Amino acid sequence: VQLQASGGGLVQAGGSLRLSCAVSGRTFSLYGAGWFRQAPGKERDFVAAISGNSITTYYAASVKGRFTISRDNAENALYLQMNTLKVDDTAIYYCALSPYGPAREGSAYLYWGQGTLVTVSS
Repeated sequence: VQLQASGGGLVQAGGSLRLSCAVSGRTFSLYGAGWFRQAPGKERDFVAAISGNSITTYYAASVKGRFTISRDNAENALYLQMNTLKVDDTAIYYCALSPYGPAREGSAYLYWGQGTLVTVSS
């Protein structure tokens, strides 16, 4: 399984971005999926997660109400819609797959993408 994240870029505070994660392999729907981020000089943090059937979603408190995670199993794709972006959202964003369903802990994820940089300017 390989993951390729894209969609990052430079945006002003208050703006929006949509991240995508293309997943290779035929069993995407069997995995929970998540987004994590790592800001410069900080540890990697959980952002959002979604179950294989999209019924269950989890969000970090800092992004709840602004970010929306979704997936398209037919297209083997994971998305993160980010609205009302803040300077503190600046980070490298990583997509990941978990065989244990959606999870907030990075240790639950087996496959990781390479990351896409999101920079929010003031």
